[in-house]
Amino acid sequence: MRRVKLHNPFKTRIIDEKLVREHLALERTKLANERTLLSYIRASIYLLISGLALLQIKEYQGISLMWVGYLSLLICVLFLIVGFSRYIALERKLNKLLQPDEDTNENQENHR
Repeated sequence: MRRVKLHNPFKTRIIDEKLVREHLALERTKLANERTLLSYIRASIYLLISGLALLQIKEYQGISLMWVGYLSLLICVLFLIVGFSRYIALERKLNKLLQPDEDTNENQENHR
């Protein structure tokens, strides 16, 4: 095992380096998940603004753009639904990974 400094820079603790790597990998995955959700939200806001702008245009050289505006609003809602559903699904998977297995706990108790 290797000495790794965590939290308090003046106090070192001996910890398993594998556990630190797994913990940091899970934290990176959580941050990437949040970043992806924010990207979905940003894209849906852009679609919302463009849809509302297109609905305000009555006629552009004889062409009605209202159906494009409504389509943009529909896609905006779909982006929000997809973004939140993917975020929740991955968050649940990560929470399952963080929970200790019951088999592992029983094996550790039997070895004691």
